[in-house]
Amino acid sequence: MTSSRGGVVLPDFFRVRQRFDGPRVEDVSAVTRETLESLDLGSRVRRGETVAVTAGSRGIANLTLVLEEIVRHLRSLGAEPFIVPAMASHGGGTAEGQLRILSSYGITEESCGCPIRSAMEVVQVCDSKLGFPVLFDRNAFEADHVVICNRVKPHTLFSGPIESGLLKMLMIGLGKRDGAGLYHRAILEHGYSAVLADVGPELLERCGVLAGVALIERGGDQTARVEALRPERFFSDEPRLLEIARRLMPCLPFSDLDLLLIDEIGKNLSGSGLDVNVVGRKSSLHRAAKGEPVRVRFIAVRSLTRATLGNAVGIGVTEFCRSRVIREMD
Repeated sequence: MTSSRGGVVLPDFFRVRQRFDGPRVEDVSAVTRETLESLDLGSRVRRGETVAVTAGSRGIANLTLVLEEIVRHLRSLGAEPFIVPAMASHGGGTAEGQLRILSSYGITEESCGCPIRSAMEVVQVCDSKLGFPVLFDRNAFEADHVVICNRVKPHTLFSGPIESGLLKMLMIGLGKRDGAGLYHRAILEHGYSAVLADVGPELLERCGVLAGVALIERGGDQTARVEALRPERFFSDEPRLLEIARRLMPCLPFSDLDLLLIDEIGKNLSGSGLDVNVVGRKSSLHRAAKGEPVRVRFIAVRSLTRATLGNAVGIGVTEFCRSRVIREMD
C-alpha cells in the first residue's frame, strides 16, 4: 500500500507472516519425566536428602511444567526438593526481587509443589587456578544435591563451544550477585571459555551436582527438546546441544534491512535486552560484523517489556527509540 502524509510519499508496505518450522515437544511433562528416568537418579539419591533445583530469570517456554516434573520425580525418589533462584544479580540483586521474577513466570511454591529458598548469601567453594575465589549460592551448596535446569542457546556476548546453558547457570546464575560480578571481571581479563574451563570442573566436583535438564527452543517460543544429563556429560554434551539450538533459533525474514522496528526489549527476553544473535549486532555495535547473517542499518525500539522493570539494557545497541522508552527506564 502507498500513502502520502504531509507531502511526503511513503514507500509501499506489505505484510509478511513468518512460519517457524522444526521439532516441537507436544507433551513437555511426559518428555521431562522420561528423560529424567533414563538417568536412574534413584541410585544416587537417598530418602530424605535435599535437592536444590535452579530457576532462572529468563522467560523460558514451559519452564513451570519442567520444574514441576523435576520436583515430582525427585519426590518419587524420596528426596526433599526446593527451588533456588539462579539469576546472578537480576531482580535488583535482592532475594525479594528474585522471588518476584519467579512469581511473574508462575513459578511459586504452590505451582511447583516445593519450597523456594531465595537469598543472596554465597560461600567460597575454593580458589580458582586463575587466582580468584569461586563463589556459590549458600542454599544450593548446603543441599545434598543440585539439579541445574536451563535453556541452551547462543550467548549474546560470548562465543565458543559452550555459551548459555547448564554450565553458565552453574557458574554465574548460582554465583548470585557477588559471584557473577567476580566472574564477569575475570572474563574481561581471561575470556569466557578460560574462566568456565577453570571454574566449571571445581563446581561440578564440589557442589553436589546431581543432574542437568537442558531445554532447547525453536522460533515462536516452542519447546523443541528436553534432555537430562549427568554432570560428567555437561562439558561434552553442551556443544552438541548448542549447535542444535543455533539451527533452531528464530531469524528475521530478510538479511539486509535499512530500518528494523522492535516493539519491545527487556531483560526477560534476552541478556542483552534484544537478542543480538537475531538482529546481527553480536560482534560490533551499530553495524553488522563481517560474516554475520543479518545486516541492519538502523534499529529503533518502541517500548520496554513490563517484566524488565525499567531495565533498558540493550538500548545502546540501537540507534533510535521512542521518548516513552526513556520515560520507562529505571
